[in-house]
Amino acid sequence: MSKSDQPHNERLDAEVDESHAGQRLDLFLSGALPQLSRTRVQALIRAGQVASSGATIEDVKYRVKLGDRFDLAVPPPTKPKLRGEAIPLDVVYEDDALIVIDKPAGLVVHPGAGQPDGTLVNALIAHCGKSLSGIGGVARPGIVHRLDQKTSGLLVVAKTDQAHRALAAQFADHGRTGALERGYLALVWGAPHRTHGRIDAPVGRHPTSRTKMAVLKPDKGRHAVTHWRVVETYGHDKDVPIASLLACTLETGRTHQVRVHLAHIGHPLIGDPLYALGFKSKLKKLPPDAQAKLAALDRQALHAEHLAFEHPVTGTLLEFNSPLPADLAEIADTLKQL
Repeated sequence: MSKSDQPHNERLDAEVDESHAGQRLDLFLSGALPQLSRTRVQALIRAGQVASSGATIEDVKYRVKLGDRFDLAVPPPTKPKLRGEAIPLDVVYEDDALIVIDKPAGLVVHPGAGQPDGTLVNALIAHCGKSLSGIGGVARPGIVHRLDQKTSGLLVVAKTDQAHRALAAQFADHGRTGALERGYLALVWGAPHRTHGRIDAPVGRHPTSRTKMAVLKPDKGRHAVTHWRVVETYGHDKDVPIASLLACTLETGRTHQVRVHLAHIGHPLIGDPLYALGFKSKLKKLPPDAQAKLAALDRQALHAEHLAFEHPVTGTLLEFNSPLPADLAEIADTLKQL
């Protein structure tokens, strides 16, 4: 490889204003440069890739000062060598252009930091061989959209570049002008006062927790809209439902959107480890058997139950539905007995 062919470091910079003076360097940079995780920023600092006024800074706890300007040299990511793995897949539909999977909770969609293998991508490589779109890059072949690790349900993967481009365009449009539909079933604490509603609230990275998203002011978050409908309510505590099943549809596709939006209106997902922490006291109001079953749920009670889109080659409308998986169906049955 000639020098001209070698990948170059990306250059990023950030300047400290009054509101951030005194922060730790890693916190300041990860907040100022949201495309980099705090872990990635810390690694860059320790690797000597961060400088200010020509001097390298390798202390992640360095306290930034007003007017400090930092220059980051971000090396191109090392492309992992992915291998196929014989992980069972629930294939709902497959042809030469695409494959639709009913993903179980617990299966990560693509490799990343701390999860180099054992993912849906590894399973797809084994299942599809070389017939996966390369547009998503080596770490995400064929991946058009994602589901959280502990969210179950329907997901479509492109097997050709043509299919990938066409499907990506539909997901970018979010069904505003096309046939795309994405529906979720959510078991939540409490129940809204109305039978249906619309949540229009910008979503972005949480200001203090890098693992969470949050509803933010319009100039800080990205436009996000979720529609919800009450399907069923369960039990009562002083005439207020203890829990309910909601059907949610998306106008946008932000990270953790359903989880954040439902928590925002006061009805977080049962079992959600990030957004329902303040609702653990609800368990104490349940009978012992119900307490044990809900406490044992090792994920948020969210399932991608509906997916519809135009076939990227034929233009035919494809529509798929997936019932609640066994673990969530058992929770729903338990709640019905309250």
